[in-house]
Amino acid sequence: MSDLKETYKKEIAAKLKSEFGIDNTFAIPTLSKIVVNAGIGSEYKTNTAVADEMSAVIQQITGQKPVIVNSAEAIANFKLREGTPNGVKVTLRGEKMWSFLDKLVNVTLPRIKDFRGVSAKSFDSRGNYTMGIKEHTIFPEIDTSTLVKIRSLQVVVNTTAKNKEQAFRLLELLGMPFERKRK
Repeated sequence: MSDLKETYKKEIAAKLKSEFGIDNTFAIPTLSKIVVNAGIGSEYKTNTAVADEMSAVIQQITGQKPVIVNSAEAIANFKLREGTPNGVKVTLRGEKMWSFLDKLVNVTLPRIKDFRGVSAKSFDSRGNYTMGIKEHTIFPEIDTSTLVKIRSLQVVVNTTAKNKEQAFRLLELLGMPFERKRK
């Protein structure tokens, strides 16, 4: 069991239960899944191997083989044909989810140059958090000497929280470094 999951079970769940006045232990906010995805965009027109390259990168980062997402319909304005690879995504659950969040919070985000914290405004009304990563090279698994191109990723942390406040407090207790408000 990862250290973060163990800390959640021993300390964080009890704090959340008392702070929000939750009676049922199954109603305590927790993580349900983490989705990591990356768009390929129009790069597929010039480089048909981009889907496999991005798939290998996300597999290195997450430890799980991603799915290549194809376009569902043709859109002429974007010069997109039906069935063309459009992105790569992976859904993490269980142990891989907890270890990925632990690595993201404690290893990856501190490696960002001039890092001041992640935005606290990226919650939706159901308590899910979305963050964008501009450079995938901040992950320690990536070998920068073999890079073809620096790409961006999106990380979506889905929680069982009922609202933004519960989700914010859950991620804050799990160690997510939110940016501080300036005076």
